[in-house]
Amino acid sequence: MQPKTSQEQRHQQRKDEIIAAARRRFRASGFHAASMSQIALEAQLSVGQIYRYFASKDAIIEEMIRRIIDYRIAEMENKTETSHLPEALAWRHSLSPDDDALMLEMAAEATRNPQVQAMMIEADARMFENACNYMQSRHPHLSAERIRCCVELLAALMEGTTLRRLTPQKCDPTQLQLLYQEITTMLFADK
Repeated sequence: MQPKTSQEQRHQQRKDEIIAAARRRFRASGFHAASMSQIALEAQLSVGQIYRYFASKDAIIEEMIRRIIDYRIAEMENKTETSHLPEALAWRHSLSPDDDALMLEMAAEATRNPQVQAMMIEADARMFENACNYMQSRHPHLSAERIRCCVELLAALMEGTTLRRLTPQKCDPTQLQLLYQEITTMLFADK
């Protein structure tokens, strides 16, 4: 792989700046309400300059989703074991509260916008397959179907925890961690 030229680096830097500006606008206004002119103002660029890098607001959303999923997959692959899951769930840990909020915004936009819905479906499929591969490598004694079921259940728990972060915790996280530990032990036990 050849190193990037200064022009390619500048192009990537501009895209990064636009994504950062869009993230701020989407967090402040929501996807639906944030306009390209607001994003351009936030990025200190003209709307025309934004269109040199992204064909539409949906293209910005697609890039944002890709980056969030890439980050989540990389973090998952950096974990050497699954024992951190009960603690993360019970204590409502997050890799990035900002990413979580943006994914909730994207999910809301997906209810109105079929293109964003398709992006979310593709992102979920990519994350799901990577999670299955990760779990299969850590639990080779389980069938592929069992792994898929475990990943689906864990995804529901994690996504639910993302929503639960919006409300005060109603039970002792230490006790909840023990319960999550029982669940994960049962999920990955020899069958």
